[in-house]
Amino acid sequence: MIRETKPTRSAFVILLMTGGLLTGCQQVTAPQESLRIVAGSENKSLEPLVQRFARENQVTIQLEYKGSVEIMRQLESGGGDADAVWPAQSLWTSLGDTQRRVKDAQSIYWSPVGLAVKESVAQRLGWNDKKTVSTEEIRKAAQAGRLRFLMTSATQSNSGAAAYLAFLSAFAGKPQVLSETDLQKPTVQKNVASLLGGVNRSSGSSGWLTELFVSRYDDYDAMFNYEVMATEASAKLAAQGRERLTVIYPSDGVAIADAPLGYVEHGQPASKRQAFDKLQRWLLSPQIQQELAATGRRTGPIGDAFPSQLRLPRAEVVRQALDLYQTTLRKPSLTVYCLDVSGSMRGERLEQLKSAMRGLLNQDLARRSLLQASPRDITVVIPFSGAPQALWEVRGNAPDALASLNAKIQALEATGGTDIYSPTIQALRWIHQQPGYEDYFPAVILLTDGESNTGASLSEVQQQKLDIPVFAIRFGEASPGQLDALTGATSGKTFEGRGNLSAAFREAKGYNG
Repeated sequence: MIRETKPTRSAFVILLMTGGLLTGCQQVTAPQESLRIVAGSENKSLEPLVQRFARENQVTIQLEYKGSVEIMRQLESGGGDADAVWPAQSLWTSLGDTQRRVKDAQSIYWSPVGLAVKESVAQRLGWNDKKTVSTEEIRKAAQAGRLRFLMTSATQSNSGAAAYLAFLSAFAGKPQVLSETDLQKPTVQKNVASLLGGVNRSSGSSGWLTELFVSRYDDYDAMFNYEVMATEASAKLAAQGRERLTVIYPSDGVAIADAPLGYVEHGQPASKRQAFDKLQRWLLSPQIQQELAATGRRTGPIGDAFPSQLRLPRAEVVRQALDLYQTTLRKPSLTVYCLDVSGSMRGERLEQLKSAMRGLLNQDLARRSLLQASPRDITVVIPFSGAPQALWEVRGNAPDALASLNAKIQALEATGGTDIYSPTIQALRWIHQQPGYEDYFPAVILLTDGESNTGASLSEVQQQKLDIPVFAIRFGEASPGQLDALTGATSGKTFEGRGNLSAAFREAKGYNG
């Protein structure tokens, strides 16, 4: 069902030279057609499979990975230059394809969303029969501090949205299909907010969430994620000699991702459509379906296996549910933006930064990406060059207060050197000083276009020893080595901002609740 991650571009292109390129006495055939496919990150592990089709059929295929919301946004604008979309869930096609450009979408596989939990934890909680555990039991375990779990953002990632819609349905009493009336029930909102308040870390990507769980295995007990992600995580854990995961499927509602692959029609030549049809038929062939099943994905009818399968609500109800999540029910976020305004940011770069921040702080614009602030959020901005210049703070989501903060950002000027570590340290310390900051999703989002050449050092950041992630956005000539070391030391992530800075900011914010 629902960013995964900042748009990460992975192209596997069969480079077969035309005409006179010979290997021995054989002439290599040039690709006959090309396809650009925008896909969810959960399909990334299927690259070798699609590459095999490309090689065998003389087709050049480029996959661009985006989160569910970014796929939705691209479809809203007509699909861009994509020839096909392959999101995790048909939900995003129905929400975004208002121009009806997506044709003949078919589900390639299915993956239920459940609670992947360490076997010892499931045993301790008495969840030996994994098909009889209710959503309320999971909520109570989390609230009692007996379950430390991860979950992606419901407004940025399909696995998070799937789990969230199942929560709503369960606490609404399992209606045939969720309605607007169900969303407004006080008991439904109270119980869902209580469960979401127990989430220990969030993310905008199901794949990245899995990597975080495996890398910090001792810190967490479980994660809401796709069954196939649990399978992949279990394999990695077993290779490390660690305990495997078991998947709990809540007895009162299971959401299932259907991975639809559809053609995006915008006047391409017929040969491109023929190449797409051939790929789709190949993926649905018995042999390839068997190979998909071997990866932990489900193929064929699965309704009997999940009698409590969630029926997707109407698109308008889903949109209302996601707005409710973002503005009311989710765990609040405490975000400190450290913004580079050194001399190298002068001109177009600074204007791009201001535009990106405007898109987050202007709530009408933020709503387009489902990134609105909530009344409990805290937003802080630290502009910096050779040293931190100021600290501006807004508590809540009052439009006037956020507009005032945006006005300060729009007035920034670029000058001076670059020190990325001092503002990061200031941000980490400021967050740690806030009473009850553990009740938030705390994070630092750092934007820089250059290499840190003055001031503090990475070791000084590491000395803070605070469990607060730093998400860095690489821009201009920023050092990937410096940023990766910084984000790696704080269990964060580096995002690429040189292609589309606003999209990078949206993605980074999506990892913060």
